[in-house]
Amino acid sequence: MADTQQAEESTEPADTPVRDARVERQAARLARQIEAFARSHGGSAEGQLAHITRGSVRIALVGANGEWGNLVAPSYESARRAAELSGLTVHEDFAGDLAAKVRTGPYEWSRMAGIQLGGPRNP
Repeated sequence: MADTQQAEESTEPADTPVRDARVERQAARLARQIEAFARSHGGSAEGQLAHITRGSVRIALVGANGEWGNLVAPSYESARRAAELSGLTVHEDFAGDLAAKVRTGPYEWSRMAGIQLGGPRNP
C-alpha cells in the first residue's frame, strides 16, 4: 500500500528529463533559424505563434525590412522556448502593427489572385 501511495504522489512523469532535452534541442535549432532570418532581413524580427495542427505550431516571422516567412515547430513549448532564446518579439495575433509591417511583392499578389485573374495555378 505504501508503494502505491508514493507512486500516486509523484506528479513528475518518468520521461521529463528526456522530453525537456528534446524540447531544448528543437528550440535551439529553431532559435538559430529565427536569428538567421532576422540577420538577413534587417537585423531584427517580430513574430506570432499559432497552432496549425494537433501538436504543430507556426512561427510567423516578419523582418525589420518587411519580408516575412514561417517556421513550423513540433510543439508550442519548443516554439515558445525558441522565441525566448532568439529574442523574438512575440505578438498575440497577426493583426494591427505586425500585419502592417509585412511587405508583399508581385509574387504574393499573383498567388493570392492567381485563380481569379489568370495568374499561376497551384501545382
